[in-house]
Amino acid sequence: MLAAHDPAGVRQSMAALTAGLAASLAAGVVLASITDTLEELPGLLVLIPAAVALRGTIFGTLGSRLGTAIHAGTFRLTARPDSVLGQNMLAATVLTLATSVALAALAKVIAPVFGVADTISLADLVVISLVGGVLSSAVVAVVTVVLAEVAARRAWDPDNVMAPLVTAAGDLVTLPALWSATFLVGPGLAVTLGAAIGATLAIVSLVAALRSRYRLTSRVLRESLPVSLVVAVVGLLAGLTLEARLADLAGSPALLVLVPAFLAGAGAIGGILSSRIASKLHLGVIEPSALPSRRARPDIVTTFVLAIPVFVLGALLADLTARGLGLASPGAASLVGVALLGGAVAVAVSVLVAYYASVVGYRLGLDPDNLGIPLVTAALDLVGSVAFVLAVALLGAA
Repeated sequence: MLAAHDPAGVRQSMAALTAGLAASLAAGVVLASITDTLEELPGLLVLIPAAVALRGTIFGTLGSRLGTAIHAGTFRLTARPDSVLGQNMLAATVLTLATSVALAALAKVIAPVFGVADTISLADLVVISLVGGVLSSAVVAVVTVVLAEVAARRAWDPDNVMAPLVTAAGDLVTLPALWSATFLVGPGLAVTLGAAIGATLAIVSLVAALRSRYRLTSRVLRESLPVSLVVAVVGLLAGLTLEARLADLAGSPALLVLVPAFLAGAGAIGGILSSRIASKLHLGVIEPSALPSRRARPDIVTTFVLAIPVFVLGALLADLTARGLGLASPGAASLVGVALLGGAVAVAVSVLVAYYASVVGYRLGLDPDNLGIPLVTAALDLVGSVAFVLAVALLGAA
């Protein structure tokens, strides 16, 4: 097991996951406190899981690529646009703009189809998604680069810390950023004009970046954009799942506090596995085999081992946080049961997706760093949300 062969790696992972839980619980408090806004702006809750997922997708994969560069000795902290860091940052910026606009358009189309009536206008959705996306991405980008530099200087294994901490940063800042952006929307020409300008900027920047002389930027965009759109669609479906149970969840706000920590914890655990598998494939440590090899199996076992304390701790802290804020809770035991039952399903899916997305991508000549974390995020958003809602229903926690 990894725990026996790499105790430092396990400690690093657990520390990063615990920090991630704290950030996700803070995001959960924000979510539980804005239920009035969610009810006033139909469609906003549909947007939230997808927007949070895209932050983790874009910057989780950025962190994974920078982690691989650290392992390969090619990472340098520099402002040069043609450097590994510079080209990756350009790709992340363009992806933020393009996916934010696409997410808003998809939300406007998908939400009514699944019964969310009277959604806010397309212009409102574009402004909220784009402004919220840019504000949160600016913060998460700085966190990602700082983490990469610290990992390189202190000889940390970036595969153990980047995914959970970047995901945590995304969870922490995306919800407040989206909520802040809601103050910009409403009737009037200014919102429509701002949405049109933002959409045009996103399209122009995407075309220019794809046609630029920076090959790494172009490759990242070509490989990441389709996967990011899949993440957006799946995230919207996850949001629809939560929107359909908003009344039940709002009646027990502790569940809303737990939702971000639950989804982020499962995604971060899968992201750690994905990053480790990708790095080992790049370095030739493991072969892209149909069944996990002897050197890959310890990472998979450790994924399940890490999941148990992460979900239990997340549930206990969610209950404690809710009670401290005077929010209704079904009780610590119920929250732990929901987290473990739903988490067992979520982590099993994340392991399958993390391993096989990396292996299949590598076999096809694609960079597994661009595939593993996004597909884990997409799978966990939908499967995790459904598993969470089912666990709540089965245990009668709402």
